Amino acid sequence: MSRLEAKKPPLFISEPLTKDTVRQSLSLLSGIFKSCYGPAGRLKQLHNGVGGCVCTTSQCSALLRHLSVSDPVLRVLTASVQNHVSRFSDCGLFTAILCCSLIENFRTLNIASCTVIEITRHLLSLCMDYLKSEACGCRVSVDFCRVETLVCLVRSVLTSKPACMLNKTEVDHLTTLVLKAFLFTVPCHVETDAVLGKCVIVPVKGRRVVDSTVLPGLLIETPEIQLGKPLGVKRTGSNMIKIALFCVSMSGDGFNNEEGTIAVYDGVSLEMSELNQLLSVGKQLVNDEVGLVVCQKVMHPSLKQYLKENHVMALDRAGLSLMEPLSQMTGSKPIASIYLLSPGCYGSLKDVSIESFGSKHFVHLIPEDTVICSLILCNRSETAWDELKRVCETAEHVLQLTMKEPLALLGGGCTETHLASYIRHKSSGLSTSTFKDLGCSQTQYQLVADGFCCSLESVARSLNHDGVEILTDVVYGHCWLVPSGFPSVSNWSDIVSKCGCGIYGNTEDLNLKILQGQSCSPVVQGCPKEPSVKVTDFLTLDCFTAKYSGLQVALETANLILDLSYVIEDQN
Repeated sequence: MSRLEAKKPPLFISEPLTKDTVRQSLSLLSGIFKSCYGPAGRLKQLHNGVGGCVCTTSQCSALLRHLSVSDPVLRVLTASVQNHVSRFSDCGLFTAILCCSLIENFRTLNIASCTVIEITRHLLSLCMDYLKSEACGCRVSVDFCRVETLVCLVRSVLTSKPACMLNKTEVDHLTTLVLKAFLFTVPCHVETDAVLGKCVIVPVKGRRVVDSTVLPGLLIETPEIQLGKPLGVKRTGSNMIKIALFCVSMSGDGFNNEEGTIAVYDGVSLEMSELNQLLSVGKQLVNDEVGLVVCQKVMHPSLKQYLKENHVMALDRAGLSLMEPLSQMTGSKPIASIYLLSPGCYGSLKDVSIESFGSKHFVHLIPEDTVICSLILCNRSETAWDELKRVCETAEHVLQLTMKEPLALLGGGCTETHLASYIRHKSSGLSTSTFKDLGCSQTQYQLVADGFCCSLESVARSLNHDGVEILTDVVYGHCWLVPSGFPSVSNWSDIVSKCGCGIYGNTEDLNLKILQGQSCSPVVQGCPKEPSVKVTDFLTLDCFTAKYSGLQVALETANLILDLSYVIEDQN
């Protein structure tokens, strides 16, 4: 009998943010996020240390999926950011950097955490109200009747991840394709319960990015297809192709010994019984004028041959991921049994053709009404393709979110510095009754507001990866990046040409000043001016919904962590 080890008592850690190990881990995690931020962000290679695949990325979702975080406090932070990214796809690094900066700035204040939380909630409400108001100077309206703003949104997402290794021509080409693919998924006939379609990404690795293209409908890879031979697909009287979609195995091995004991009569073959049933299904499909049969799993060779002889195209091994878009595109209902077929389960297609990309051959299913499309995505290497796939999915999601709320925020650090300038202006003019309602003094409020603004500006400063200066102006409160190679000078106006988002040029006296890190930039005189927004091809934009949510998540998560008094760990 093995010896029993006595249970260890749980480990109580009081005030975890005062512990050096937690502070060092937080600083390290913050440094990782900041170094990945923006178009010039540094790539990270992540692997598990005992072999397996290596992930090269600067994208938040990939980073958090591969990073192993052991500290329970930091796990709260990473879980919040992961949840945000799973819902909105974009602004993950913004959320993570802001949350880390808020914690680092607030924990050094000699103010009770409950007071800090009350003040930050008030500051957050000021930000939310301002961003939602018509007077907001860091947002633009998105008109879906014009493509300029949509192009800026997609291009901003594509250029934010250097691991994609795209040049300008490739960025322009992919921007057009992503936007075209998104427009394919928008229903032509608007109904009260209208649902967006789906863009299915088809991988073609080892090819040029400019070989990528978008096709309406779906592609099913069929390595055994014979090129050059005409497709003799049966059509109905209305010249449409009737399609049957099976989500059950049609391989003839439906009986599984592990599911129980089957009693059969002597001389009866289970395999032949199953095959006869499959052929019976095939006869019914032929009689019902079905021209295309798609099976999620494997189809018996005899059934495939029978269908082929009767001019019915049979495609198997389609995979689970294609079932939903196939059903949505054709109107067919997936058939889950070979023993019961209903005439109402069939769908229809306009046409079928063969497409080839590189060494891959596909059957192209062309629908009557296009809400499903295929993005054939090419890139030179597997690493670059993996990153590009994630970025294209993010861009598509950003467009979907923008359709629900047609707004965008100025990118390039300008929203963060503008918000910081706005909060400094608002917090300097609050009434005494506000401080009384919040249960704090004016000094406490100003200290927390200053830390909040510094945290916003730290996100903008994270765009600096080459030791260059980050500036802000006292007119619009925008962010200005000094090109690398220029020393510190007194007259920055001679060096910078455009602000981070690209909306302003250096055409007036903006009184540019350096963002000073922890000491923060000076309070602007008056509220920053609203821009007369004219969207150009070179504007950098962020998803309004994703950044709006990211601001909330960052502050609420920071407040939660600041309010932690104990961490209790089970050591058994």
